[in-house]
Amino acid sequence: MKIAHQIGILATALTTLTSPVFAQSNSDDWQGAYIGGSIGVSLQPNDNTENVEFDTNLDGTYGDTVRTSTGANAFSPGFCGGASFGRTPAEGCRKDKDATEAYIRAGYDMRTGNLVYGVVVDAGTSNARDSVTAFSSTPALYIFSRELEYSIGARARVGMAADRALFYVTGGVAYGKIDNNFVTSNMANSFSGNGSTNSFGYSAGLGADMKIVRNFSVGIEYLYSNFGQDDYVVSVGPGTAPVTNPFRIVNTNGTNMRRGDADFETHNLRLTTSYRF
Repeated sequence: MKIAHQIGILATALTTLTSPVFAQSNSDDWQGAYIGGSIGVSLQPNDNTENVEFDTNLDGTYGDTVRTSTGANAFSPGFCGGASFGRTPAEGCRKDKDATEAYIRAGYDMRTGNLVYGVVVDAGTSNARDSVTAFSSTPALYIFSRELEYSIGARARVGMAADRALFYVTGGVAYGKIDNNFVTSNMANSFSGNGSTNSFGYSAGLGADMKIVRNFSVGIEYLYSNFGQDDYVVSVGPGTAPVTNPFRIVNTNGTNMRRGDADFETHNLRLTTSYRF
């Protein structure tokens, strides 16, 4: 429903922008190079089922259970798909943060009859935030958060021209620089992370452009973007904790922990502009 609502808002904005001057255009030529930009929103999908994974023996394989000295699951309180308000699940978690985004873009189209095909590249930034919290039985919280510092995409584009309008589908590769952050209420162990990570993935979606004047068009676009294999790991060290500490029982050097879902996903809704040469 959130995505449909945002698409409706963008469609209304596009109609408002184009209707006063729509009759001025008499060009249906969609061939050639263009440059432009976009503004919009990055929406986070519902990921309430995400968890945190552990490597207790530091062998590089995740999925281990962190246990107390009595053998109980130290993370029996569970997880939430957001940033917690407190140390227990009962205190609740805030939803992931949607955010505005801004991109520059350039491309080239060819036309054969009503078929239009080409490539588009774009680069920009968004502050959308995706978080997950793990709760231990002490009680304590462990929050992983990530934001997209910037991304670059290169996509193919295929569509149908109908006079002043162009309707298309698009898809291709994407690269993202992801800013990772970790917060915990545990003051006994030491914690270290590997900071920003590089992630490669893909984007796919659809859109529509409308000519306002001969060389200028505006449009709306929806993209699903998936930046896979975010390899951010937090190393939990001994700190001042005794050897009976749950993170040290299997390996006295500590435990590694990471997000259960390595993919950073966004739904992108954009208003686009293009100037054609």
